[in-house]
Amino acid sequence: MPENLTSYWLDSVELPSFDPLTADIKTDTVVIGAGITGITTAYLLSRQGLKVTVLDAGNILDGTTGRTTAKLTAQHGLIYDHLIKEFGEEKAKQYYQSNQDAIEFVRQLVVDLNIDCDLAEEDAYIFAETEEDKLKIDKEVQAYEKLGIDGGFVDSLPLDIETKGAVVMRNQAQFHPVKYLKRLVDEIVAAGGQVFENTRVMDIEKGDRPSAITESGHKVTGENIAVCSHFPFYDKEGFYFARMRPKRSYSLAVKPKENFPGGMYISASKPKHSLRYTSLDGEQLVIVGGQGHPTGHKSNTDENYEKLYEFGDKVFGIEDVPYRWSSQDPETLDKVPFIGKYSKDDDNIFVGTGYRKWGMSNGTLAGMLLHDWILHFDNPYSDLYSPDRPHQGHNVKKFVKENTHVAKRFVKDLVDLSEKTVDDLGYDEGAIVSLGGKKAAAYKDKDGELHVVNSACTHFGCDVKWNCSERSWDCPCHGSRFYYNGEVLEGPAVKPLDQIDPDKKQ
Repeated sequence: MPENLTSYWLDSVELPSFDPLTADIKTDTVVIGAGITGITTAYLLSRQGLKVTVLDAGNILDGTTGRTTAKLTAQHGLIYDHLIKEFGEEKAKQYYQSNQDAIEFVRQLVVDLNIDCDLAEEDAYIFAETEEDKLKIDKEVQAYEKLGIDGGFVDSLPLDIETKGAVVMRNQAQFHPVKYLKRLVDEIVAAGGQVFENTRVMDIEKGDRPSAITESGHKVTGENIAVCSHFPFYDKEGFYFARMRPKRSYSLAVKPKENFPGGMYISASKPKHSLRYTSLDGEQLVIVGGQGHPTGHKSNTDENYEKLYEFGDKVFGIEDVPYRWSSQDPETLDKVPFIGKYSKDDDNIFVGTGYRKWGMSNGTLAGMLLHDWILHFDNPYSDLYSPDRPHQGHNVKKFVKENTHVAKRFVKDLVDLSEKTVDDLGYDEGAIVSLGGKKAAAYKDKDGELHVVNSACTHFGCDVKWNCSERSWDCPCHGSRFYYNGEVLEGPAVKPLDQIDPDKKQ
């Protein structure tokens, strides 16, 4: 297994690079975030003749979009039985149809722009490994029948997996997301749009023409702002950090010993196991994904890759593992994304988030919806995805439970001290330690050099936890992540962890 974490999608494409923002500018629409949602939104608006400015804290497509399994499907796990109970049949049908619309949008755009992105039609399966799973599958099959979804129950899979059956959704798709989105970036630039990398937005200044305020103090002012930064960073409204829970997932790209038969697969039970194929130098490459968990709740994440390897090797045999990577995505209380006005009082600030690891269709859909919101076009799906939609009583209980958990963790972190010191750290090991009577987050690298930072997340103040495979500090409260040197890796945090000199008297 490779030591370094590298995404096949990012490694197999040479992307253009863009300079950071160095001056105040004015534009029609500011798009914050250059993943699938931001790029789709910017492309659609630029196609309408708007001047669009895209800002990304890092490099384009270098977040969750570039570290996906890249299934383009409306089969988002066992979702439709849940949606019928949560929203009723009409809204559940809208969820399916809206994602089908997003898939068809990608298909048509690939034809119109002649994009070579390995787009292939595949059936999608959720398989049951236990009798308990089978009961869930049966309910989902009934939901498919009620909603008129093209699919149903199948007894077996063309894979060496012992199952109790599966539910299939026909005529779904898979593609190479970075190849596809690279072309959209080219189209944005050709239409006069601007893209700025390594330009972190720290705040939003509201008004008739709102502004995005960058880390360097520059302003980008427009008629509208679309926040497509994966996890919304602007906490003054919306309070998305309290309404979503980020979860991590893991992927291996492997060369199989046996031929992979095609199709896209995911288990009904947890931890999830997901399969799909692509190609590398003319040979099959199978993406084995899953083993997810809430962000910051596990330190030995190497174990997750090992379990994926065991699963893949059991199913088709593994000859080699050229790539491995991980990502995370937030989940809303009712499992439906937030796409629309940032808050009910905002008419010119919009958001797309909460895709629950199904961002290829949901992220595309978000771009389509944000385009319609910004241009004041009616869209039949607006109410379903509105961030301001009412929540059922059981979801309010979830909200209270989740935020009580965060509050308890915050208080516990304030009073707990670590018994470990920097002297206890082995090479390539990180941990919360006691330093000068205070807690600190310390990592000793392979050469024995210490890297020490403040252990309190700059977003809410919870103590971060060590992630060994990423060599990162992950926050268990709202999912912010930091490099071992304290630099922000994932939001909602926008400020780095303060560095501490381990040799200086505290």
